[in-house]
Amino acid sequence: MAGHSHSANIAIRKGARDKKRGALFGKLSRAIIVAARHGGGDPSANLKLRYAIDKARENSMPKENIERAVKKGCGELEGEDLAELVYEGYGPAGVAVMCDILTENRNRTAGEVRKIFELNGGNLGATNCVAWMFERKGLFLVPAKNVEEDRLIDVSLQAGADDVKLSGETFEVLCDPAAFDAVKQALEGAKIPTERGEISRLPGNTVDLDVEQARQVLTLISELEDHEDVQSVTANYSIPDELVEAVSAALG
Repeated sequence: MAGHSHSANIAIRKGARDKKRGALFGKLSRAIIVAARHGGGDPSANLKLRYAIDKARENSMPKENIERAVKKGCGELEGEDLAELVYEGYGPAGVAVMCDILTENRNRTAGEVRKIFELNGGNLGATNCVAWMFERKGLFLVPAKNVEEDRLIDVSLQAGADDVKLSGETFEVLCDPAAFDAVKQALEGAKIPTERGEISRLPGNTVDLDVEQARQVLTLISELEDHEDVQSVTANYSIPDELVEAVSAALG
């Protein structure tokens, strides 16, 4: 994956997402509701719920919102009957795209997501058409200025991480999802600050984009992320580091 950087590509999209905090809270609430519904309201015994709550806290979601979502999931308050789905498709330049969905109306969501793909040069595909290209991994982004490489490697690998690599000014720590909690606790215990920590899908191979292709792909991803039922979007694009500034400028 020459020229590929998870941290650089994430950073391009982060600014736009930060402007959508209200909509983000709704999505975070849904994730907590579903996690609590499936595994109970105790985050110490329900890892999925703990991850959902941690993500909500990282995004400054109010405590009362979190507690209300947990109660909805446990049936103490009335909530939506949400289904968990994964939609797959292709974007411009043949980029593979996966969308994690939480919806109370499958037909409505499918039609709306299909339209977003079509209006942005892509198409919604069949189940498993691109899933084989991705692997679920725990990913932590650690600013290089905050830690010595040898110390980060030692702490991470002892906790069960698979790999630590430097990408620009950021270290990327990768681990199996089963080791995510152990690595997270190890980093926190060693007082190593992270910019981001999540379990996500990482592509086995990527499509290098030029500036115009990157603008088209990122516009598609942005519109998908704007949809209230879309929890997250993963794609196998790569923007070479030397084009990151130009792409950011093209997006305005």
